[in-house]
Parts: sequence; C-alpha cells; structure tokens
Amino acid sequence: VQLQASGGGLVQAGGSLRLSCAASGRTFTDSTVGWFRQAPGKEREFLAAIRRRFRNTAYADTVKGRFAITVDNAKNTVYLQMNSLRPEDTAVYYCAAGFGVIVSSMREPTSYGYWGQGTLVTVSS
Repeated sequence: VQLQASGGGLVQAGGSLRLSCAASGRTFTDSTVGWFRQAPGKEREFLAAIRRRFRNTAYADTVKGRFAITVDNAKNTVYLQMNSLRPEDTAVYYCAAGFGVIVSSMREPTSYGYWGQGTLVTVSS
C-alpha cells in the first residue's frame, strides 16, 4: 500500500484546509485510516481515524468539533477537513493505514503499518 498525503499549505488562523490521503497498491476498503501530526520538537500526535468498513470514527479531544474525517471509497481516498485552524495546529500531517485495527487501538500509531510522506500545514496568527 502506498499512501499519498496532500493538501497542506499556509493558512491564517481561523481558516480551513482539507487534507487528502490517496491509497494505491492495494484495496484497503477494510482498513483503518488515521491522521497524525508532528510539530518540531514534539511527539507524533493522533488526530482522527476511521474504520472504513464499519465507519467508526475516533478523534482527539484537541480537534473534536473542528476536524472531520471522511472517506470516498470510489476514489480510495480519505480526507481530513480542518476548520477553525489555530497557530498550534502547525505541524507535518501524516496519514496512515492499518488492517485488523480494533476500536480501542485506533489512536495508537503502532496500529498502522503503512504511512504517507507527510504534508506541512502552517497556520499564521
């Protein structure tokens, strides 16, 4: 599975961006796809995930109500809609895919065996 994350860029505080995670190389209809981010000097942080078959979703408290994860099965793409962006949202954003992920493990980076290359999001104040 190859994952291609895109959609990052520079945005002012309060603005919106939509990140895309396109998969190729394997049908991952049964996968769980997650979004993580990593800011300079900080650990990788879970943001959101979706189990594609069952449509379970999970969100970190820091983004709940501002970010939304959706999937377009026809395009084999998962999106992260980010609204009300803040300067502290500045980071490199990664998408990841895993198989056989149980609900209680959706937030764990170790549940995901495939990672995209990351896309930079910069939020200016």
